[in-house]
Amino acid sequence: MPTCYAALDDRLLVIEDDDWMARERPVADSLECVAATPERPGRVFVGTVDAGLQYSTDGGDSWTTGLDTDDRVTAVTVSPHDPDVIWAGTEPSRVYRSTDGGDSWSERPGLQDLPSASRWSFPPRPDTHHVRWIAVDPTDPDRLSVAIEAGALVRTDDAGEHWEDHPDGARRDNHTLGTHPDAPERVYTAAGDGYAESRDRGDTWSFPQSGLDHRYVWGLAVGADPDDVVVSAATGARDAHSTEGESYVYRRTEDGWERAMSGLPGPDGLARAVLAAHDGRFYALTNHGLFASEDGTAWSALDLAWPDEYRQLPRGLAVV
Repeated sequence: MPTCYAALDDRLLVIEDDDWMARERPVADSLECVAATPERPGRVFVGTVDAGLQYSTDGGDSWTTGLDTDDRVTAVTVSPHDPDVIWAGTEPSRVYRSTDGGDSWSERPGLQDLPSASRWSFPPRPDTHHVRWIAVDPTDPDRLSVAIEAGALVRTDDAGEHWEDHPDGARRDNHTLGTHPDAPERVYTAAGDGYAESRDRGDTWSFPQSGLDHRYVWGLAVGADPDDVVVSAATGARDAHSTEGESYVYRRTEDGWERAMSGLPGPDGLARAVLAAHDGRFYALTNHGLFASEDGTAWSALDLAWPDEYRQLPRGLAVV
């Protein structure tokens, strides 16, 4: 039975399938991201605004500071190849690696030396930028794709010893990246300038947009089949990141994108959903609760209390 780690603005919820009860776990005042792995289901990593990277080995009952930094920790990923290899990204844009389960960290050099770095800028705070997502290649533990918000998608083939700059044609406002073990050459991205995918590990890109009426794309999850993709999207950032805005969930089909809102609240008053996939099932964390779907088309709310104080902007979701 899965455990869901749901990061809201100011609290982490641990939601377990035995009773679908949300247990609050205090971490920090402002959360940014969350990651966990089925190989260590009781261990969870949470990136924060002002408390560095926190991690727990007991399902959130107690916490240890891993990456101790004054920077925002805006991305965290557990390697699918080794559960003790953890990747983290910060604002301003830096990438760190731990090889001992989060106890110690080393910065991977040279990221901000890339030529495109002079163009990186996060509009609400235009003097900075950050790593929004880190995706590890399913077949190569040293190959990473890194989303910089906003300005670039960069890559490395040697675990961050050297970096490849933004490839021609790639999206620049990347939010969530995806990969799939059955199609390791594919990279998927949900970006503020639209959805895109690559079939050659990011060298070239295509932009299937048919039916995707809202092009500010935020959440992304890939199901059991590499062609089974769901995204969350809005008209723009203002709608996406507001609990009083308007956003949608879409599912990819052979004929293009179709809205997949059956069972979900909104779209009015629905902030952009954070999406995840686990054991062939999709999950959507929203400001109205946590929803599950067998096919990414019709959704059901998990039967758990969702008081007014939970009606926040969702920050991250890990299902293990």
